[in-house]
Amino acid sequence: MAPIQKKSKTKKKTKKFKKHKQVSLVPVEPRTSETDWWDSFWHKNSTVPGYTVPGDEAEGFKYFFRVSKTTFEYICSLVREDLISRPPSGLINIEGRLLSVEKQVAIALRRLASGESQVSVGAAFGVGQSTVSQVTWRFIEALEERAKHHLNWPDFNQMQEIKLGFEASYGLPNCCGAIDATHIMMTLPAVQTSDDWCDQEKNYSMLLQGIVDHEMRFVDIVTGLPGGMSVSRLLKCSAFFKLSENGERLNGNVKAFGGDVIREYVVGGCSYPLLPWLMTPYETNGANGVSVPQSTFNHKHGAAKLLAVRAFSLLKGSWRILSKVMWRPDKRKLPSIILTCCLLHNIIIDCGDTLQQDVALSGHHDSGYQEQCCKQVDPLGRTMRDNLANHLRQ
Repeated sequence: MAPIQKKSKTKKKTKKFKKHKQVSLVPVEPRTSETDWWDSFWHKNSTVPGYTVPGDEAEGFKYFFRVSKTTFEYICSLVREDLISRPPSGLINIEGRLLSVEKQVAIALRRLASGESQVSVGAAFGVGQSTVSQVTWRFIEALEERAKHHLNWPDFNQMQEIKLGFEASYGLPNCCGAIDATHIMMTLPAVQTSDDWCDQEKNYSMLLQGIVDHEMRFVDIVTGLPGGMSVSRLLKCSAFFKLSENGERLNGNVKAFGGDVIREYVVGGCSYPLLPWLMTPYETNGANGVSVPQSTFNHKHGAAKLLAVRAFSLLKGSWRILSKVMWRPDKRKLPSIILTCCLLHNIIIDCGDTLQQDVALSGHHDSGYQEQCCKQVDPLGRTMRDNLANHLRQ
């Protein structure tokens, strides 16, 4: 699901791409020279102090760009037509040649993966700061349009596979995903500061909510909303909430175990309300604690919920631009940057690619933030949770 604030721009963007397709192609570097950028980059950056670059060149490629060369070529194929059919506006390297599509994609991926300044990224490729800025934004616009099929709500067959995955791994029948949210921190100029954007930890931030499947793919996201909002409020502002409440999502076949009926649902932490389609854990701080069935439910629920936590840790660890404090970002463009990183996260999984083990953030994806518990309990949600606990006990 695309960021909620970008719906009004979709049609305009589509028209823009169609218009540019009519422009005559701009010549780029000959095909035979397209490997030159990597040879030059590797020679220049593989031994730079401060980097722990693997000695193997293939692993070194992943270190810098987070993807294998095969996945890199696939990403290039998605954006190639848009990058070569739009006037380059001076996108040249220090030798005066137009940048190849491959070098443009590499610059953008390195900027998103490292979170380093545009000056530092430009120096690594022998281009200027303005070129890094222009190349990265052109790439984001193109991927946002051309890779949208990598982030969709699952169809019937895909959902069956997801439910089987959750049940096989965690014993949770009819589970369709795990939900969580994270803060993307930023600094804002004084004229743009407000309580809306100042979150519970006194940071200025933008929220990202994501639902992931059993393979930690994002199947729905919402972003663009200010960090001062609670996670439960963010949920209620999302299209996912409205669709689920109206019976247009999580409306597949129910399962019956004896007299207990279990419908489709997602799992989330205590910061979310307990709803018929959103399962949260039993409270454990009561005088009598929890029963054995409730404890069993909490254990399995918690393990499944960790998929979303791990997915966000991988997302922000892989695309470190999201884990660093962004310096005065354009709040209208930031949702596109976030969406692009989520698309890249999914593309890596869809291409069967693997990340290096130390890529994920070592701590929690929202380090320093305390989970705020939501006290809202829907009676039908309570019954549904009890049905699940009874099933797990048996």
